[in-house]
Amino acid sequence: MVMEEVKKERNITSDELKKHNQPSDLWISIQGKVYDVTDWLNSHPGGEIPLLSLAGQDVTDSFVAYHPPSAWRHLDRFLIGRLSDYRVSDVSKDYRLLVAEFSKLGLFDRKGHITAFTLLFTCLLFIVSVSGVLFSSSPLLHILSGGLMGFLWIQSGWVGHDSGHFRVMSSVGLTRFVQVLTGNCLAGISIGWWKRNHNAHHIAVNSLDFDPDLQHMPLFAISSKLFASITSRYYDRKMNFDAVSRFFISYQHWTFYPVMCVARVNLFGQSIVLLLSNKKVPNRGQEIAGVVAFWIWYPFLVSFLPNWTERVAFVLASFAVTGIQHVQFCLNHFPSSVYVGHPCGTDWFEKQTSGTHNIDCPPWMDWFHGGLQFQVEHHLFPRLPRCHLRKIAPLAKELCKKHNLVYSSSSFWEANKLTVGVLRAAALQARQVGSPLPKNLVWEAVNTHG
Repeated sequence: MVMEEVKKERNITSDELKKHNQPSDLWISIQGKVYDVTDWLNSHPGGEIPLLSLAGQDVTDSFVAYHPPSAWRHLDRFLIGRLSDYRVSDVSKDYRLLVAEFSKLGLFDRKGHITAFTLLFTCLLFIVSVSGVLFSSSPLLHILSGGLMGFLWIQSGWVGHDSGHFRVMSSVGLTRFVQVLTGNCLAGISIGWWKRNHNAHHIAVNSLDFDPDLQHMPLFAISSKLFASITSRYYDRKMNFDAVSRFFISYQHWTFYPVMCVARVNLFGQSIVLLLSNKKVPNRGQEIAGVVAFWIWYPFLVSFLPNWTERVAFVLASFAVTGIQHVQFCLNHFPSSVYVGHPCGTDWFEKQTSGTHNIDCPPWMDWFHGGLQFQVEHHLFPRLPRCHLRKIAPLAKELCKKHNLVYSSSSFWEANKLTVGVLRAAALQARQVGSPLPKNLVWEAVNTHG
């Protein structure tokens, strides 16, 4: 017992902490205490990626952001010492106080009725869309039904997004059922894939090599830093900037919206690839069963349409409408600052604010954006139900102002202009790398300077 206490009181420097940043030897620090979480890596409910991304660092702010108070009681078993040179920045102090205040007010536990309303709306959309296919012979109504199906996928996506951050139902089991139903069964997207991808995104927002939401080579590149063919730490492969990617990127501000109209295909593919891989996927059987259910009912429904023209039109309409959600994801991050390298635990707050962009909209449009219009607030307080985001937005903005940090927002239209502008700037830079690409008169007319 005495030896154990001595071990727990061991003083550890930040330099020593940094050395323990491998899967086989992984330490982290939380509020000045150092924990050896090597054996916890494969059991971490949030997956191994967040721990690996912040290994060997102080992770207090990110821990506070992503974990409920109940998680603190599990830490003692991993305790090995104290950080001798532990320091807290002024912005981190204020941030932690704000999280504590929200917790005291019970905001993290009061979820409102948004999930129930969204589920009912999703059910209504499903009934109307299916009825339009089965009980109408109008080609126009069939296309409209396809659009409603795409809108259904958007709404089910908001439920899946919420459920990945906090318990949306009264129990863990019921929340899991809703996740698989709305994600896997209704939308064909593995909730396991989404959580893995999304956790990586949140912990390393707008890191070009760690954030998968910015890794769209060869089709898109939002920064010339990607032209160095950097390695994706998420996909564990090199993102080659070659002749093919250079060609696509050179025209990316033209292809952005058309690609977003069929971006759903990418999510389908990534879900299937993960489920068939040897990577750890919790409840893999449930995940596969849900995705299989989607690929049974959706093609079966499409088969009731009278000809291939209407079938293709239905599918394209559903994909194009849900493309609005994919555009929204891009608007929230493409116009923001990017960087290359590991996320840093000690400037976590700063990275979250500089890497996110809000969409200004009236309260009656909140349902449409699913909470992502308050992207800054969502990234700072990911466990906070979206019904509270508008209320606490002034507090987040004031905190950013106090510490001279970026707080970026614009209208939906302006955010689109900013995003296309970022893509266009990178496209023009790509064209200047190496030998010139073949040009045409339309390109010259649109992109002439001076």
